[in-house]
Amino acid sequence: MSGANSSCLSPPFFILNGVPGLEATHTWLSLPFCFMYIIAVLGNCGLLYLISHEQALHRPMYYFLALLSFTDVTLCTTTVPNMLCIFWFDLKEIEFNACLTQMFFVHMLTGMESGVLMLMALDRYVAICYPLHYGTILTNPVIAKAGFAAFLRSVMLIIPFTFLTKRLPYCQGNSIPHTYCDHMSVAKISRGNFKVNSIYGLMVALLIGVFDMCCISVSYTIILRAVVSLSSVDARHKAFSTCTAHICAIVITYVPAFFTFFTHRFGGHNIPHDIHIIVANLYLLLPPTLNPIVYGVKTKQIREGVIKFLLGDKVGFT
Repeated sequence: MSGANSSCLSPPFFILNGVPGLEATHTWLSLPFCFMYIIAVLGNCGLLYLISHEQALHRPMYYFLALLSFTDVTLCTTTVPNMLCIFWFDLKEIEFNACLTQMFFVHMLTGMESGVLMLMALDRYVAICYPLHYGTILTNPVIAKAGFAAFLRSVMLIIPFTFLTKRLPYCQGNSIPHTYCDHMSVAKISRGNFKVNSIYGLMVALLIGVFDMCCISVSYTIILRAVVSLSSVDARHKAFSTCTAHICAIVITYVPAFFTFFTHRFGGHNIPHDIHIIVANLYLLLPPTLNPIVYGVKTKQIREGVIKFLLGDKVGFT
């Protein structure tokens, strides 16, 4: 009896069904996701290489960007290869503990990404409002401690997801209508009461997503007031241009993230499930894919670094 109860609580594996209702188009769906993943890996690894090798990019803004790139490429790597195996080879089984591990890393890294975006907003606040003290405020030890604090916050808040999900009984089935192990997708297939999971997930969203968005909003409100008060039009334009890429990264990250989070809890019945799953995948893939492109286009130093890398030492930084 105890063995039956144990297997009921912890099934040997789950079945990830991909995008239910669109099984016939899995191969076609995989093509844009595969292309985006390749761009994400190449773009973020390229940024990491460039920032580590170019002395002109050894500044706080680019250290935070390197941390964001590392988080992004790790995040999409936790899900996309497994998703492509589902689409291409119909390999849908994932071990119970492997599913919980994937769930932990997906949510921990998304929380980390949010924290890094907040730190980048504070970096822009210091750079624009206290330009003369920028280097003395954001020293390398301060940047390292801030990054570690964002990592530690995300780990400590996401660890309970694993235990809350593991305690649920899964006697009635182990089929997950998703491409990866998302917290609420796993919890909803159990026959137990997952209300605690939902409430705790909402608390984590408030403590990470909403808190970070409030900090970002306050930072940019102060930045806007400081920039508007500048007398020179060129100075205002230069100050705004340093924030453009970061604002784009915020929109790319938070819009699909909040859509996925709130539809899971409040609007899931009004939105087709296949649309929900596709958006949930884009939520993990869009930021890693587009952030290197946005920063490459909008940031002069990175553009010049790419040109210098491609052409050798013939082109220098100005």
